[in-house]
Amino acid sequence: MRILPALAALTLVLSGCVQSTPDAPVTMNTAAPVMRGAALAPMQSFKNHATQPVARGNADIARDFLDLGFRLESGRSLPVLTRFEGPITVALAGQVPPSAHADLSRVMARIRAEAGIDIRPAPGGMAASITIDFQPRAAMRRAVPSAACFVVPRVGSFAEYRAARASGATDWASLTRRDRAAIIVPSDTSPQEVRDCLHEELAQAIGPLNDLYRLPDSVFNDDNFHTVLTAFDMLVLRIHYDPALASGMTEAEVAARLPEILARLNPAGEGRGGRGTATIAPRAWVEAVDTALSPRVSDAARRRAADRMLSIARAQGWQDNRLAFSWFALGRAQVGKDMGAATRAFRAAQDIWQRLPGGEVRVAHIDMQLAAFALADGRFAEALALTDRAIPVVRRAENAALLATLLMIRSEANTALGRPAEAEAARLDSLGWARYGFGTEAEVRARLTDISGLAASGRDG
Repeated sequence: MRILPALAALTLVLSGCVQSTPDAPVTMNTAAPVMRGAALAPMQSFKNHATQPVARGNADIARDFLDLGFRLESGRSLPVLTRFEGPITVALAGQVPPSAHADLSRVMARIRAEAGIDIRPAPGGMAASITIDFQPRAAMRRAVPSAACFVVPRVGSFAEYRAARASGATDWASLTRRDRAAIIVPSDTSPQEVRDCLHEELAQAIGPLNDLYRLPDSVFNDDNFHTVLTAFDMLVLRIHYDPALASGMTEAEVAARLPEILARLNPAGEGRGGRGTATIAPRAWVEAVDTALSPRVSDAARRRAADRMLSIARAQGWQDNRLAFSWFALGRAQVGKDMGAATRAFRAAQDIWQRLPGGEVRVAHIDMQLAAFALADGRFAEALALTDRAIPVVRRAENAALLATLLMIRSEANTALGRPAEAEAARLDSLGWARYGFGTEAEVRARLTDISGLAASGRDG
């Protein structure tokens, strides 16, 4: 039977960030095999973002803000707060994908409205504060092998970055304020990955540079379950540009002003219970994450790394997103070997995420995994119920790749249950989202083939 390989292929690869250089937060992605077939539906894209309110206490948010703003992903400390002082202008350069213009306009409009930051397109012929330079992925990898997209200071292009990287000029820790930055994004990737890069890297170009695995409700998290800026992220950016703060302030100076700022910006968070001491994840756990999610190591190595993640999380006494993510990584690592163990690990992660603010997006990822298992096992009604629960959450989160996958599962389950009209409606809906989420027609058809294979296993079984 092909059930285990098919399920392993279906597992969505999270674009986990790694710190390949001291100054470049990056994301990663992988491609899928090819299948031929009829023409696909036109690409769909998201229009209106439904923001969920911030659901955490101000004491926690203050601690998160300091850890985000005064450290790099490498663990290095930043001596002072830095930001752009004055209006921020943004320009596109290089081989700009067609979808980038609209997605950049949307995220800048949200930053203006939700974070109160004056960020706009650069007037023609004028130098921009931030230049988003689109380059072929192969060229990027020759310079920074593990990078999919990243942001660097004091330069305005990929070429300038390559020329300056050895000089120390692009070291974030050497800044006292921000005047110029470049975001480097692949030109030959899916519209969703382009959009995800625009959200995270633009937010880091203007705001905090760090990512924290403990955050359940933020794109400032290397697990990358959230693909667009959340209400928490917008609050963090609003704090970063509050008039009470300025470039050059030390961590102690910022910490002294945060209680008043948060009481003013987030009154609902006053007096709300906190999570207790929230530590930075140790390097051993982060390194285990990198291995557990890496497509370049063996299945056995991924399982060993996921086991290390879970052991460290338990030893640290974590009860937060990091413990849940450790269970999730273990579930992913077991998909091709032990379906019972994978299901138990996914459910353990789900139990934790259901209790965390922002955890509903992560629960939807688990629902997709469990729906795929149900489809492959012939439990078609259960697969439909799981997609019913996940799809509204995923639409709000604007994850087109996950939405398309859920709709494809739904189509196959309806087909197996003798509901051709419902199956066709779900299939057609899935294809437009798949074009945005997966990019190429080959990758869309590969995903269709994977899910069709699961349904065939379920019917045969």
